[in-house]
Formats: sequence, structure tokens, C-alpha cells
Amino acid sequence: MPLASHSTATIAQALSGIDFPANKNDLIEHAKKNNADNEVIQALNEMPDEQYTSMADVFKGVGQSH
Repeated sequence: MPLASHSTATIAQALSGIDFPANKNDLIEHAKKNNADNEVIQALNEMPDEQYTSMADVFKGVGQSH
């Protein structure tokens, strides 16, 4: 499923309370702790493996996934 189907609100909710900077694995682990759905986890998994410094950065990374 293409990532465009995810709202930024869903991703923001999944990452609520995360401390930045965070790398891709931090984002995935945090989303799992927040009981994010599998589509959000998959979207995070497809992001570039980089350091993210803000939620806006995360949204940019999500936009770069396949």
C-alpha cells in the first residue's frame, strides 16, 4: 500500500512522545510501543536509514519511501 494513504496525523500519533534526534530503528520501536498499526510500522520501515531531528523530518523521510 502506498504511503500516501497514511495521514501525517496517524504517523504523528504513532510517534507521540518520541525524543528527537531519533534514527529509523528508534522510530519503529517507539511506534510499536504506541501500538501503531502494521501499515505505519511498514511505512517507517521503508524510510531511509537516517537520523531524524523533528517530526517534519520524519514526514519527509516517509515521503521518500517506495
